[in-house]
Amino acid sequence: MGKKVYALNKAEVEAKRKAKEERRKEREKINAPKQTPRTIESTREPDDTWVDPEDDEVKEDESLDLLSDYFARKREPKVLITTADNPHTKTIKFCRELKQSLETAEFRWRNRMPVKQMVKAASKRNFSHIIIINEDHRKPNGLLLIHLPKGPTCFFRLSSVKFCEQIKNRAKITKHKPEVIMNNFNTRIGHTVGRVLTSLFHFDPEFHGRRVVTFHNQRDYIFFRHHRYQFKNGQKVALQEIGPRFTLRLKWVQAGTFDTKYGEYEWVLKRHEMETSRRRFFL
Repeated sequence: MGKKVYALNKAEVEAKRKAKEERRKEREKINAPKQTPRTIESTREPDDTWVDPEDDEVKEDESLDLLSDYFARKREPKVLITTADNPHTKTIKFCRELKQSLETAEFRWRNRMPVKQMVKAASKRNFSHIIIINEDHRKPNGLLLIHLPKGPTCFFRLSSVKFCEQIKNRAKITKHKPEVIMNNFNTRIGHTVGRVLTSLFHFDPEFHGRRVVTFHNQRDYIFFRHHRYQFKNGQKVALQEIGPRFTLRLKWVQAGTFDTKYGEYEWVLKRHEMETSRRRFFL
């Protein structure tokens, strides 16, 4: 009985394949445009905050914001990475692997220093960013990113962490400055977050090192990937992952440096009020 069902299913699959091939040939005969798949992303709700990076008004705003020194190549990134108090070994390991991805980063112990005091001390030492990795149940679960000296500050939920040793056939990391690719940061708040994440890396990538870091936004989840190019011949290029691998979910953006009492929030994710549709996205 099982063999007959398998044969029937195989015949159906073959029939569908032939029908699909015939439709493709018909489209080619009449030069019909290729149909775009209907996905949640392609049917997302319109957003008034959508921005065009090439718009003159957007460029003028960028030239005056707190990140303009970096994009004008006047200030090189220098990142301080630390943890919450009493970090677990998994959190420490994640910090060290994140440090490898950020070529200008330093990892230092927290020593129970308050965040505001840390901001002042790091600013005096000419750090451009502070990254604080929080944890829960002995696993890293949050990432606080502070741009120095005057902000902005972003807080992300951190999930799906995969360490370098867990990636099969991973490439060895080199000290070359990576190329940075930002995908689908289209709204005004998404554009700001993309600029903050970009400013973590040196603005002059060393392409001969073949390292590339990607922040890919899909349905407001930001996927971090770290690869190295492999040139197999004159036409084909493959990607070999270096690691680590993780996912970020933006929870809030605050103007200025970290201040939970008096800080001004530019954007806060209020799930029950804002996530009213599967086709509504904010980045």
